[in-house]
Amino acid sequence: MKPLKPLFNMAEYRYILEKGSKKHLCPQCGKRRFVRYIDTETKQYLPVQYGRCDSESKCKHHLNPYKDGYAKGAAVEHIPLKRTKPAPAVKYYIPEAILNRTLSNYETNTFIQNLTTLCPVKDIEKVISLYRLGTLAKGCRAGAVTFPFIDIAGNIRTIQAKQFDERNHTTSTDFVHSILTKYYTEKGEALPGWLQDYTKNEKFVSCLFGEHLLKKYPFNPVALVEAPKTAIIGSLYYGFPETPGGLLWLAVYNKSSLTPEKCEVLKGRKVVLYPDLNAYSEWSKKVEIISGGLPGTRFIVSDLLEKNATPADKTAGFDLADYLTRFDYKLFRKEQPEPMPANTSEPPQESEPKPAPIIKSEKSEKCENEKKHFETQKNSFHFKEEAVTLWDIEGLETFFSGIQLPVQPIKLNQYSTIIDTSKFIAGHLATVKRYKGKKTFLPYLNRLKELKELLTINTN
Repeated sequence: MKPLKPLFNMAEYRYILEKGSKKHLCPQCGKRRFVRYIDTETKQYLPVQYGRCDSESKCKHHLNPYKDGYAKGAAVEHIPLKRTKPAPAVKYYIPEAILNRTLSNYETNTFIQNLTTLCPVKDIEKVISLYRLGTLAKGCRAGAVTFPFIDIAGNIRTIQAKQFDERNHTTSTDFVHSILTKYYTEKGEALPGWLQDYTKNEKFVSCLFGEHLLKKYPFNPVALVEAPKTAIIGSLYYGFPETPGGLLWLAVYNKSSLTPEKCEVLKGRKVVLYPDLNAYSEWSKKVEIISGGLPGTRFIVSDLLEKNATPADKTAGFDLADYLTRFDYKLFRKEQPEPMPANTSEPPQESEPKPAPIIKSEKSEKCENEKKHFETQKNSFHFKEEAVTLWDIEGLETFFSGIQLPVQPIKLNQYSTIIDTSKFIAGHLATVKRYKGKKTFLPYLNRLKELKELLTINTN
């Protein structure tokens, strides 16, 4: 008698629930009970919402890729998948000409002029050029700074316009497309064709602020914050990403804008997140979900503000920029940045429009904090450099000397495999001891930290 054939063959199905005991944070109830669907061809996870929560009596979250159209053509779970991809959503962008009209009138830009009291003009001109900051010169938003959200392909997704007071606190927020729509409507004129199309978009802030710089600086760790203002000030204080360890500052737009879709462009990067006060817990949970779908990406959520904030600071919801601007920027850039070695494998970059010079009648005033020594301010806020720039060599040496090192080769990351762990540690420790504090040699320090993290996980 021939054996009975199974009713269906699971090998025919491209998307299946992950096998084993691994659990993820459920996107609905937030508990670590979630089993995710995987793509058996690519061995990658499906988007974070696809999976089944083990707490089906309470949460009952179960999103099946075969039942909601993700699998395109599969009506029920056990029908084999047709190998088709969903058509990409149509997106409309803001024309380059609209952005270029904003790249002037910096002498009337309150935000930019406020920065001249904090940092050198040459650095401010550089940050304007990198992030393509602009000005609204006319209308009810005159004097507002413009923050363009440009994606990694160079498309202008949206342009935010913000007005600030003399203390660089936000007084109003708008978008260039909304301002133009109001302008044409009040005049009784038809909207230009591009604007008619653009307003059909479901979302306007659909990429990271500064995302276009990821191609320009492909090897730098990323500092991710909420608002473009914080990204600009972070870049001015910590310096530009011209060295291997230099941070590239990006922003998500606001607290709720930290999403898996926006973070896909960060795959393979090291990312340090600096949430505003009162957002640390929410961002930490989100990062656990996001990191599951981005293998090879390392996320660190900084608790720097949470540890140093006063109750009043928390009530006010301060961000990193509120603290940085209390100090002299030189405290964070003790050395002149060393130029990034030429990368012959990197494609040539298109030149960006050079902004008009910042016009100021007198030489920029020095920040009042510059007259006081850092030690006199430590009681109000003792700022410590984060994990990316902290040279804790003694702590690393103590850790490695106190554990049994593996004798077999160990895979450090997707790019590196250590053949002799003992020699690797000895060589890297010798290098960081000799060049302690020099940004060019930060990759050696970061590799030691990465190895420490890996060995800690494997020994627990």
